[in-house]
Amino acid sequence: MPYYETVFIARQELSTQQVEELKEKCTQVITDRGGRVIKTEDWGLRSLAFRIKKNRKGHYVLIESDAPAEAVHELERQMRLNEDVLRFMTIKLKELSKGPSVQVGGSNRDDDSEQEAA
Repeated sequence: MPYYETVFIARQELSTQQVEELKEKCTQVITDRGGRVIKTEDWGLRSLAFRIKKNRKGHYVLIESDAPAEAVHELERQMRLNEDVLRFMTIKLKELSKGPSVQVGGSNRDDDSEQEAA
């Protein structure tokens, strides 16, 4: 099965517990349709580059999965219907990322190559 990375932004009014429940619902959609969630990360409440539906901030969440396309389509459909989700984006990956993402504090490949050259 192909690998997918989904990032969504939830409304700023939601509590951390509500964001966690939303993330659990998303992972449940994937697992119910034969997929497997590899990694989830909560990037926290961050400022948006521009207002989205009158919001200046949003809770960012990352979900990496190994799932069939129908599971991803259903996940996107449910996010479109959910009023708590401001934006979402899903991309197909060739391979899974190793370790935490850069947003959480993982290393950047460009930074590593510069340090090795010095």
